[in-house]
Amino acid sequence: MFSSRLDWDLKPNRLSVLLESKRRAGAEILDLTESNPTRAGFSYPAGRILGAFADPSSLVYEPLPAGLRKARETAAAYYAARGQAVEPERILITTSTSESYGYLFKLLADPGDEILAPRPSYPLFEFLAGLESVTIVQYGLVYDGRWSIDFHALESAAGPRTRAIVVVNPNNPTGSFLKRHELDRLVEIAARRNLAIISDEVFADFTFGPDERRVTTLAGVEGALAFSLSGLSKIAGLPQMKLGWMVVSGPRELRRRAVERLELIADTYLSVGTPVQHAFPKLLEAGAEIRDAIARRVRENLEALRCAIAPDSPCRALDVEGGWYATIRAPRTHSEEEWTLRLLEEDNVLVQPGFFFDFESEAYFVLSLLAQPDVFREGTRRLLAKVR
Repeated sequence: MFSSRLDWDLKPNRLSVLLESKRRAGAEILDLTESNPTRAGFSYPAGRILGAFADPSSLVYEPLPAGLRKARETAAAYYAARGQAVEPERILITTSTSESYGYLFKLLADPGDEILAPRPSYPLFEFLAGLESVTIVQYGLVYDGRWSIDFHALESAAGPRTRAIVVVNPNNPTGSFLKRHELDRLVEIAARRNLAIISDEVFADFTFGPDERRVTTLAGVEGALAFSLSGLSKIAGLPQMKLGWMVVSGPRELRRRAVERLELIADTYLSVGTPVQHAFPKLLEAGAEIRDAIARRVRENLEALRCAIAPDSPCRALDVEGGWYATIRAPRTHSEEEWTLRLLEEDNVLVQPGFFFDFESEAYFVLSLLAQPDVFREGTRRLLAKVR
């Protein structure tokens, strides 16, 4: 009776079952997986945020597929403030980055086609692709003190039904940015193979120190069709507002055809609410305060983690350039599942195992740098003591 696209294994994993049991028993869990900024102890400028919706224009429905001009100009101003000129005509407003992916998979792929996505990375792509009846094929990222794209693996993964390459910049959870020489090669491959590039840039504002080699956006790419995705969820710490966007870049004629077809898709759904589009300029302005607070928090927690790992510790923190997460490599004296279950059962510390993000080997822990500092410090102290 139901579509095979939804034939997912929904059985809770052992970590989820144990966590639910601990919480029912009233255990105080040190949660080092927190990814929701609205539940991470930040002070939000409530008056400014709520006041942003007091615009009478919100009472008038304007069903524009690409989004209100006002909203697209606000997104363009966001890029201008970062030194990148983007015309509003190249911007399409969506409810979220996830919706942007859905639109792009519809635009670029037929059922059975393939999308290349990085490994390790956020485990959402398989679900988004499955809903569009397309397949995710992974290409590897390699670590040799810093993360980089394994281009041999990428080209080997690209087949006759490949339609696009996804990059997450900076990557979630590795925190690695695309470098300029990598972008040049990526564009060359995409142009040669007639592929699009989809760049997820939601964490691009969160960096740990300068690096002139980094690429923070693909919004200026000219050599291949490219799409840059972002939204209020991360850059303003406002996931509940449900507003994102994509920027279409590349050769002029390809851009025109892509925008034309994206508007047809968006016109079918018209999913973005009018009030949040009118509120967008003020939400982005208020969000700068939240973004700064998040940036201070993640830098503080990262520094605390680095200081906590002694030179003789069996654990190592992998290099991270940006984002909200840190990765710890631990000895493979236990599997990641065993490590995380023991940490939760015996120490009330919740971390994510590397296999949640498709790390190719063990043992890795992924920690959210968004956690409140006292929770983060005590949680990492117990983790490091457990491994030792």
